Amino acid sequence: MNTASGSSAPKPANPAVVGLAGFGLTTLLLQFHNVGWMGLGPVIWVGLIFGGAAQLVAGFQEMKTGNHFGYCAFTAYGAFWISLCLMLLGNHFDLFAASHHDVGWFLVAWTLFTAILWVGAIRIHAAMAWTFTLLLIGFVLLVVGHFGNPVFNKIAGYELMLCALAAWYMMARIILNDLYGRELLPAGRPWITPAAARPAASTQGAACPVVSVECVNS
Repeated sequence: MNTASGSSAPKPANPAVVGLAGFGLTTLLLQFHNVGWMGLGPVIWVGLIFGGAAQLVAGFQEMKTGNHFGYCAFTAYGAFWISLCLMLLGNHFDLFAASHHDVGWFLVAWTLFTAILWVGAIRIHAAMAWTFTLLLIGFVLLVVGHFGNPVFNKIAGYELMLCALAAWYMMARIILNDLYGRELLPAGRPWITPAAARPAASTQGAACPVVSVECVNS
């Protein structure tokens, strides 16, 4: 578009909608498999294309906006889905096969990585905090399930379904709030804010602390 003529440049789209959509849908499908509702085939193909490639593209687009968190999260979890699906294919064709024990340590590494992003997520807004809290709990349950009682893998499946839906909530929030031109779906206040950004206590009592569950859900 020619901005010299006085017309404004088109508003750039938010790449997070694609990243959140791919993450949520692929996570949901994998949990359908983990709880025994469906086979593994759709997980691999959707994981490679939507959860993997599409998330990578979304991450690269986030880089252009200067969003370190989005760039790291979408690119990393896109790579997670690609590597997981290739690992499953490798096991099927006996190519660099990964044992059950190996997959457990793979999950340990991703649990530690997710814990770092969780610290950042609780600073963004409540919707992001809930998504990463559920994701971190899910990874922990999967690790316990791989090294301990396998029943925790099925528990993780149901728990991570909530994580997928939380990611879709954020996707829907971006799309619907933009279309309706108002805060149709709220994000909620961050669980942690800098001291300088916290509301001062009034003369009628202390302000509601930002980190409390009551404040986040209000």
